[in-house]
Amino acid sequence: MEARHGMDMLVIAPHPDDAELGAGGTIAKMIALGWKVGILDLTSGEPTPHGTPERRRQETDAASRLLNVSWRENLGLPNRSLEATLEARRRLAEVFRRVRPRWLFAPYWEDAHPDHVAATQLIEAARFWAKLTKTDMAGEPFHPERIFYYYCVHLRHVAQPAFVVDISDQWETKEAAIACYASQFLVGREHLAPSFLERLRDEAAYWGKMIGTRYGEPFASREPVALRDLTRLC
Repeated sequence: MEARHGMDMLVIAPHPDDAELGAGGTIAKMIALGWKVGILDLTSGEPTPHGTPERRRQETDAASRLLNVSWRENLGLPNRSLEATLEARRRLAEVFRRVRPRWLFAPYWEDAHPDHVAATQLIEAARFWAKLTKTDMAGEPFHPERIFYYYCVHLRHVAQPAFVVDISDQWETKEAAIACYASQFLVGREHLAPSFLERLRDEAAYWGKMIGTRYGEPFASREPVALRDLTRLC
């Protein structure tokens, strides 16, 4: 099996904005550190009450620029009826074989949103398929090393993460990227107190407190997280 990596980190999102919500700080941080980071949106995210396909594309482009993301694609699967079908699995596996990411980031596997649950099932299955030989899938066999899971859930779920990334220096960038999606998080929510963004800041501050920093971003793993030594723990 060919093991050469082309991308360090690929964040797969059911809809545009999910990557920013769950992993925006980490995306910005790792790009600043020189990592090759991409985002793959599975659907357009539309229709929504205050959005349009064109507006959503503009918001996504603006958020990508703020995060300094140079690679972002949309797989074009159906919003609101996303399913982990064999055809969707093939299409996603072919993306993995093409961009060859070392690590995948998927939505946390428990959620009230059917699209999020289907996305994670699809990502896990496509990861396995991407390594298959004797297939008519495009590209050479490839198997991403790990899947980590970001939290962007529609449940009142108390997260138990495997690790938390310090995003203190990236919080303002993450907040600005999320604010780009005004049709999703600002329009129609003007009356909320605290605001949607204020709640996200409080949540990030909670995770920062858990690791002794100002802001943090939590991630889960189904498998043990390996450490070569203890020197990088903080």
